[in-house]
Amino acid sequence: MVFSFFIVSLMAIPSPNQLASAAATFLATLVFRVLGLLPLSLLQRLGVMLGWIGWLVPGTYKRRAARNIAFAYPDAPKSLQRQSMQQLICMFLELPYLWSPRNAHRLSSLISCEEWPLIDRTLAEGKGLILISPHIGCFEMLGPFYSQQHPATVIFKEPRMQWLSTLINSIRLSPQLTLVPANQKGVKGLLRTLMRGQTIGFLPDQVPAEGDGVYAPFFGQPAYTITLVQRMQAIRQTPIFTVGLERLDHARGYHFHVVPMAAPLSEDPAIAAVEMNAALEDMIRRMPSQYLWGYNRYKNPRPAKT
Repeated sequence: MVFSFFIVSLMAIPSPNQLASAAATFLATLVFRVLGLLPLSLLQRLGVMLGWIGWLVPGTYKRRAARNIAFAYPDAPKSLQRQSMQQLICMFLELPYLWSPRNAHRLSSLISCEEWPLIDRTLAEGKGLILISPHIGCFEMLGPFYSQQHPATVIFKEPRMQWLSTLINSIRLSPQLTLVPANQKGVKGLLRTLMRGQTIGFLPDQVPAEGDGVYAPFFGQPAYTITLVQRMQAIRQTPIFTVGLERLDHARGYHFHVVPMAAPLSEDPAIAAVEMNAALEDMIRRMPSQYLWGYNRYKNPRPAKT
């Protein structure tokens, strides 16, 4: 049936570029489906092995990760670099299993969380809830896992590759999870969600476009930091929780960390960015080997679209 659909799709696509994109989407989806049939423990063991190889091979990601780790942990052993590479590969290899519809019912048993009563009480106040997380642990599953309990809207940066965007949108959506683009339309979607008293989510260690952020220290280095979280909170004084989904050793599952911010962010965007980055740093220190240290956190912002 899948093969027949693929053939029909190709017949309707005259452009070579579109043909290549359709083929890539089909092959990527097929690989994902096949990998999703494997046990999670096997996928994570493969990730550890391939991470060893990735750590031995020179590359831009490895160099940038080493530099960023040195900013945060000047005396860190080399093993932290290796472990972070292994965790990165584990993250990629476990997604086919976790995104597979056949395994959706297993998420609750795989992920432990003692903070649901706190989340329930916070949402009952009617002001909504803002979740922020660094790119750490199994962050791709935060939305699907959380939305099993409560509806949520998450701002999402579309991949540049069309085949990857198609694959993601076809696999990881869940009934109570809404993904909105990182533009004005998406911001309106976040606002509507907050006004309904529901949850919105951010990965605020991404570098926003020029004009959408301010410079604030992140592990002691100036990093261009999003101001949208502060603007959203100011509308209804919505509580902010810093969260992270930690991958446990030996395929024992995951733990959902939830840390409420002690006070609202400052009304000054520059001070608020400092406060938010400090909260993200605290979460990273809980599981430093699982942070995506190779992300170019300190790059200059891209020009805003006109």
